[in-house]
Amino acid sequence: MNRREFALTTAVGVGTTTWPAHAQAPGFWTLLREGGCVVLMRHAQTEPGVGDPPDFKLGECGTQRNLSEAGREQARRVGAAFTRERVKLDQVRSSAWCRCVDTAMLAFKQNTVWPPINSFFGGSGQDEQTRAVLAAVEGWQAPRNLMLVTHQVNVTALTGEFLAMGEVFVTRPGTQGSHANRLRVLSRQTF
Repeated sequence: MNRREFALTTAVGVGTTTWPAHAQAPGFWTLLREGGCVVLMRHAQTEPGVGDPPDFKLGECGTQRNLSEAGREQARRVGAAFTRERVKLDQVRSSAWCRCVDTAMLAFKQNTVWPPINSFFGGSGQDEQTRAVLAAVEGWQAPRNLMLVTHQVNVTALTGEFLAMGEVFVTRPGTQGSHANRLRVLSRQTF
């Protein structure tokens, strides 16, 4: 499947729950204040395109699809909202892609690159990476919150849900209704 086919396939009918853009789902901030959440964020808005240019290099941002100016502002809005709502993030981890690192740093002023949430778009490693993330977050408990800034394909593999750029999902490992191979989305918000 090429990038265009993948984008069209995933954009139609993947998510099972939808909220209007910029609508706050019930309980978003309450869940985060209670803690014990694994928060999944898709990087903020990027320059137009799908995936990365051919022959991109992880260590060279100039070879990748990066945040647009609107995306940089979106990342700052996310950070401002978390500050305004007094939500503490104990750890912020991101994919090694520049758009994820930049989103994390602009929003939360901290970041650790974590390979299990690197994009597997157009490649392999989905099952192995997804299992590694699920195993690592299995015992995550209140009052701590973990933020993972990653890619749509990774979040969809972890939750079965599709999310927009800059959208944030709140999950809790072990939540009733979660499957051993998925995190259940409890609330979501687009900024």
